[in-house]
Amino acid sequence: MKKSIVDILFIVFGALIFALAINLFVIPNEFGEGGVTGITIILYYLFGWSPGLVSLLFNGILLIVGYKFLNKTTIIYTIIAVSFHSLFLHLTHTWRITSDEMMVNAIFGGVLAGVGIGLIIRVGGTTAGTTILARITNKYLGWSISYGLLFFDLIVAFSSYFIIGTERLMLTIIMLYIGTKVMEFIIEGLNPKKAVTIISNHPDEIAEQVNVRMDRGVTVFSGHGYYTKTSKDILYIVISKQEVVKLKRIVKSTDPQAFIAIHDVRDVFGEGFLELSKA
Repeated sequence: MKKSIVDILFIVFGALIFALAINLFVIPNEFGEGGVTGITIILYYLFGWSPGLVSLLFNGILLIVGYKFLNKTTIIYTIIAVSFHSLFLHLTHTWRITSDEMMVNAIFGGVLAGVGIGLIIRVGGTTAGTTILARITNKYLGWSISYGLLFFDLIVAFSSYFIIGTERLMLTIIMLYIGTKVMEFIIEGLNPKKAVTIISNHPDEIAEQVNVRMDRGVTVFSGHGYYTKTSKDILYIVISKQEVVKLKRIVKSTDPQAFIAIHDVRDVFGEGFLELSKA
């Protein structure tokens, strides 16, 4: 129960930050946006329709269409996120920040949007719209949610070209990219690591060098090739991003023919990393 309350507070705060990104930086500078928000902004530029009301209507429809791709908790969190985002869009529609620096406005618009959406997704909610499509591509195509959002957002953003023009479209793309990177940082957490799987004919030598030169533990799995049926030891190592190059050098110097697969991992707890109690 306590976790749910905290999650909802994060969602409400994220919805507010996202709404401020739109009303403080996007609309006053006539930028575009991605997803349903981008469509509502286009309609606002063309007809003066309320972004909050149109956003609530469109997101409600998409949520009904895509509900089967979301679990019960995500649906509840999404309804809260969409409702509060629309409410905050309406309540803050007259708020403004005086700044004539278009690039600065694009940067801050991207940062606020990334933080807002990232907080919502981090606790298991969505902003509906293209977030549902991003979750579908994540589930079936393996795309990261942040880059799935960028893909669909760019489609909408490019469609605003005939309304906002070339310069503002370019600034919009910069803003969306910044938002994606910030969102990725928020979703992945402050402790992003890399998990490395190594299949080599010299696993003992590699494991020893990783222990000695990198001071990292190595987990060994037993496996075999499907075709040859030859038994092999498979190494599994979790390291920081900065240690990837060093590990590659160790593997290359020991066995240039080794197979290496590097995976992104969100948070790592345990010996040598964060304590589990800090989760």
